[in-house]
Amino acid sequence: MKATPRPTGRFTFNMDANWLINFKKKLEDHYAWPSLYTFKFIVPTEKEEEVRNLFPNHTSSAKLSKNGKYTSITINMMMPSSDAVIEVYQTASIIEGIIAL
Repeated sequence: MKATPRPTGRFTFNMDANWLINFKKKLEDHYAWPSLYTFKFIVPTEKEEEVRNLFPNHTSSAKLSKNGKYTSITINMMMPSSDAVIEVYQTASIIEGIIAL
């Protein structure tokens, strides 16, 4: 997954092998697995339920944007490995308009 940087520091998903290698290295350098990992996504409000459905057994919090067009979703999950984190991002990448923070 290649992250396409935005001026805000957010990224959209465009996966490629180099990005995956670098992201996995960063995860390995900063976490001791298993570890609690925080996923944060921004999606068009009409896609909020699609994101929540990716995490059916986990509590999430959401915040609507000022104009109501976007929703920010935060999910904390105990993850067994960096590979598991990457798998979640790969699964989420199919949702149109999703941005990971």
